[in-house]
Amino acid sequence: MIKTLFTSLAALAALATPVAASAQDAAPATQRAMPIRANYDLTQDLDNILYLDLSTGERVAIRLVPEWAPNHVERIKTLTRQGFYDGVIFHRVIDNFMAQTGDPTGTGTGSSSLPDLQAEFNRLPHVRGTVSMARASAEDSANSQFFIVFYPRFSLDQNYTNFGRVISNMDAVDAIERGQPPANPTRILQASIASDNKPQAMPQPVVLPQQAPELTGPEADMAEVPLSE
Repeated sequence: MIKTLFTSLAALAALATPVAASAQDAAPATQRAMPIRANYDLTQDLDNILYLDLSTGERVAIRLVPEWAPNHVERIKTLTRQGFYDGVIFHRVIDNFMAQTGDPTGTGTGSSSLPDLQAEFNRLPHVRGTVSMARASAEDSANSQFFIVFYPRFSLDQNYTNFGRVISNMDAVDAIERGQPPANPTRILQASIASDNKPQAMPQPVVLPQQAPELTGPEADMAEVPLSE
């Protein structure tokens, strides 16, 4: 099943059906408010802070909000603690739109072995830094893939489950390599929940093979002599 976003605003707008509108009217009051402050204190509610340690050497902090989408937040936390996202690339990154990840195959067609989730659409807008669940055309097909919005895209509202917001280092999100997939994709080295207190994972330095020193003198002469049994 392909867990991929639609590529045109026209297609996205076509999803805004009366059924989705009636679902939002029935949403609890807790899903119709709860803005996230830009200066959110990272020491608060550590069990709902998601860290993404990127292959660029940067750590991004995401505030997960169970009040918006409890089942989706629980899924993200479960997969994170299983190490599911470790090593996964951002496989679909569109300039001025969003960066998508969460597919272990890196193709946009993969997911976890857990069952798909029932949609938890809410009134929260897809503003810059929004973290939302990717899905196929069926509303209840989200599983493991998610995306981070570069710029506001209100055509996604109430069509994709908004479950959090970047609260630290959005500049690192802006720097994620573009492409579908990128030629040199940005990778999640480690995803972790802040309360688990994992140290930041850093990219390993590239070690180039050392060139053998040039032989001189008697050693150079011996190097030309074939060995006999």
